[in-house]
Amino acid sequence: MHHVPGHRLIIRTARTTVDIASRLVRPDPRVRVRPADEVRRDTGRVFGEWVEPRDAEEGPLDGAVLYLHGGGYVVCSPRTHRPITSRLAADTGLPVLVPEYRLAPEHPFPAALEDALDAYRWLLDVGVPADRIVVAGDSAGGHLAASLTGEICRTGLPRPAGVVLFSPWVDLTCELSTREQRLARDPYISAATARRVARLVVGSMDPTDPRLALLACAWADTPPFLIQVGSREVLRPEAEALAGAISDSGGDCLLQVWNGQMHDFQMLNRVLPEASAAMDETARFIRSVLDASAADGETDAEAVA
Repeated sequence: MHHVPGHRLIIRTARTTVDIASRLVRPDPRVRVRPADEVRRDTGRVFGEWVEPRDAEEGPLDGAVLYLHGGGYVVCSPRTHRPITSRLAADTGLPVLVPEYRLAPEHPFPAALEDALDAYRWLLDVGVPADRIVVAGDSAGGHLAASLTGEICRTGLPRPAGVVLFSPWVDLTCELSTREQRLARDPYISAATARRVARLVVGSMDPTDPRLALLACAWADTPPFLIQVGSREVLRPEAEALAGAISDSGGDCLLQVWNGQMHDFQMLNRVLPEASAAMDETARFIRSVLDASAADGETDAEAVA
């Protein structure tokens, strides 16, 4: 994210460059990718893609991962994050829905959140049980996944089974990352760039809005969280602060700080042993929250009987 542009005029060029580079990454042979253009919002369609195990059977969906890609809310797409989404699909056996949410600065926050909410509601509308959905995201997508979870709880929608955040960008004021910049040497992201991008993302919104200010949210009665962050990240204090806020509210949060790792290191899971191990941990977490939801459902059914 050192190279994520903070100026409107060069963002379009950056998006094209990133998209071309993503086309050079060969897809994981264990999965297949197909368009997801049926996810609608009131103002049109939310496009995206499904990444699913190659041997997945046709039929009604009984579970899914809703993945929200990173990129500072200004660049990247479902295609750029296939190294993570394909690994999630292969390891969990679940289809992964990756919406192509609207990007800033053309569409500042909360446009991305509105699209994420529509994607979640669509999964519910087509019959996927909420307790068989896991919400996940990385970097800015981690912020979006957490914001979506908070909005689900505030609006009374059925809660997902769990939430996974990779290197989440929690504090869009960038106060915590600016302090950490004096010590951290993350080659991927800098606090100065994050602050410049944040101004484009926030736009005219009140920065204290709970959909933006995650550390000021009430995190009671939320689903279990897994947060993974590298020890070298300037965003590490933000991840730690969010984990603390969730735990202090009585929530269930597992924080994993991976020693020596940089921002979004999970993207390198095909070549970096630590990244592969982190994805293994993620698959275990997802299986555990789905198993727990299934057990709760059986207990409820027995109580009714």
